[in-house]
Amino acid sequence: MHVSVSLLNRLLTPPTLAADEAESLLTHSGFPIESRTALADGDEMLDVEVTSNRGDMLCASGCAREIAARSGRTLKMPAAASLAASGPAPTLENLVPGECPLFTLRIIRSVKVGPSPAWLVQALESVGQRSINNVVDATNFVAMELGNPSHVFDLNKLAGHKLIVRRANAGEMLTTLDGKPRKLSPDEVVVADAAKAQSLAGVMGGQESEVSAATSDVAVEVATWDPVAVRRAARRHQIRTEASHRFERVVRPETLAAASDRLCALIIELAGGKPDGPIATAGQPLPAPRVVSVRASRAASIIGYAVTTADIASLLTPLGFVCVPHADGSVACTVPAWRNDISREIDLIEEIARMKGLDAIPTHDAMQIRVRPPQGNQRAMRELGSILTGLGYYEALTFSFTSPARAKPFLSAGLSTVAVDDDRRKHEPTLRPSALTGLLTCRRANQDGGVLSARLFETSAVFAQRVEGKNTASVETRMLALLADCPIDGSSIERKQAGIRTIRGSIEAVVRALLGPEAAVTIKPVTNLPIGYDASASGEVHVTSAGTAHRIGQMGLLSQAVQNEYGLANPVAIAEVELQGLIANFPPLTKVRTLPTFPAIERDVSAIVDETVSWYKMSEVIRASRVALLEDVNFVYTYRGKQIGKGKKSVTARLRFRDPSRTLRHEEVDPQMASVTDLLKNTLKAEIRTT
Repeated sequence: MHVSVSLLNRLLTPPTLAADEAESLLTHSGFPIESRTALADGDEMLDVEVTSNRGDMLCASGCAREIAARSGRTLKMPAAASLAASGPAPTLENLVPGECPLFTLRIIRSVKVGPSPAWLVQALESVGQRSINNVVDATNFVAMELGNPSHVFDLNKLAGHKLIVRRANAGEMLTTLDGKPRKLSPDEVVVADAAKAQSLAGVMGGQESEVSAATSDVAVEVATWDPVAVRRAARRHQIRTEASHRFERVVRPETLAAASDRLCALIIELAGGKPDGPIATAGQPLPAPRVVSVRASRAASIIGYAVTTADIASLLTPLGFVCVPHADGSVACTVPAWRNDISREIDLIEEIARMKGLDAIPTHDAMQIRVRPPQGNQRAMRELGSILTGLGYYEALTFSFTSPARAKPFLSAGLSTVAVDDDRRKHEPTLRPSALTGLLTCRRANQDGGVLSARLFETSAVFAQRVEGKNTASVETRMLALLADCPIDGSSIERKQAGIRTIRGSIEAVVRALLGPEAAVTIKPVTNLPIGYDASASGEVHVTSAGTAHRIGQMGLLSQAVQNEYGLANPVAIAEVELQGLIANFPPLTKVRTLPTFPAIERDVSAIVDETVSWYKMSEVIRASRVALLEDVNFVYTYRGKQIGKGKKSVTARLRFRDPSRTLRHEEVDPQMASVTDLLKNTLKAEIRTT
């Protein structure tokens, strides 16, 4: 950011600042000077290094405020003359308040566009800018002085004498001030008249409404824009302007009115004319003042020296904070409108340390530290890795981007992909909605290297977005993704069954290690899984822990279409489960129980049912029977064959019975088994093979 010593002195009382002092004060405030350039008139231009969170420093008043706070000078902000005007307000519409939180518009008539006075030309040249004409120079000067970029339209070149803030139409064209025609996209915001776009919002104005020597009436825009929208448009069109640089670092809507007053008063001073009507505004209501409290005791513990409430007020007030000390040792600080970087107590503590001076922080010969055990979530992740590697899995670290075609099969219902507009990501511009895209790519690479069978896992964030009315909400979830090849030997069905059992067993091992041995995993067949899963051999993963059941993910076979897309020779079993619920309460509470005193009796029942009847349904029917002394129900085997019949399968379940007070006899569970078989016949139309 360029600023001259003469511009700083215009804003300081007394105006006695020299270049060496300015460099020292700004450097000690955290804004080092990258270079100094001597100017012909004895002035000096400073190149100030500004961090991306301090957009308020991208102007002379921001730098002058820091200098005044550290040197004891007074900041003298420019005063704007009264702009009272009669007549109706300008016609203004803001159709995208999300991308344009506030837009202000004023009309000034009968201006005389011409050369700027010497002082203005010199002021612009002192920061490396060239003079254009008095009206345009006024906008550049105010942006340099206050940090509010603005734009001036020739009112008589605007169709309908109105401005509309809207999204661009698909394929809409705009010739910008640099003379280049640009094809706009629907996700870009423009300032348009009644007929077409006249400016690429926050980036560059249009050539057709440019102010020239023939201009007599002007429309003065002072607005603020969504930083993401500005950055996206600037990168897409490869335009880098002072305005876009500033808007990308946030211009607060509370600052617009004062900047508009200053700009319009300066235009009238330089080019004559008179305001026509009051200021017009469109957008969202101004946000309430932000109040952040800081405790003196907390500041002292973080910084390392004594801090009082009086110290806090004396250090922060010169920066524009309104500080109200409280009897409990805290200070409520109203954050000035131009500071977008202050939202938490630690932010204020950083300001206290910065203004006091980092050299005031004591340096000890030895650091006092307290050794603590790893946090629970870290221990959980270690346990997760230990369990899976013990089961033969290899951990993978894959890329966060993928192609739209490979992302689509793993999108859950109601979600859409998140894309980036970046020339470097031409072939993979989509953030992955599932880590399986990376694991499948990794598996293909291993297959090409001659690896016949593999098990892979990855823990990572996945990304999507959900449309909620007119708004789009980002969805970021940390997931565990598993991939296991089905065995090479055996029939096709046997191999796939073995692959599913491997994935299910892996999930059960992880769940019991992280949630405790009492946690139970249930696979529930559903019809709305992403199309990357084979619908006939997949389901949702539900966990029952501490008496509460909830969904944590999905598992099953990879669909044949996706298997072909990745060129995998063998079928693959896959799973995705959410990590947060698994690791949040690690380590689990362990409950100690005495071992059963008396043995159990296990009885198998084999039932022929339709292919559409899942094990989940069959087990639920048996559990719901609530027969006496039934302790557990487990899956044993599924058989298919000619003797069973087409469209049928034989499912074997193992029922465990136990009486806690004595030893059971087999004939005592015969009635229970009869009840179960009758229930299977009546509910599932099952044919009982054996019991």
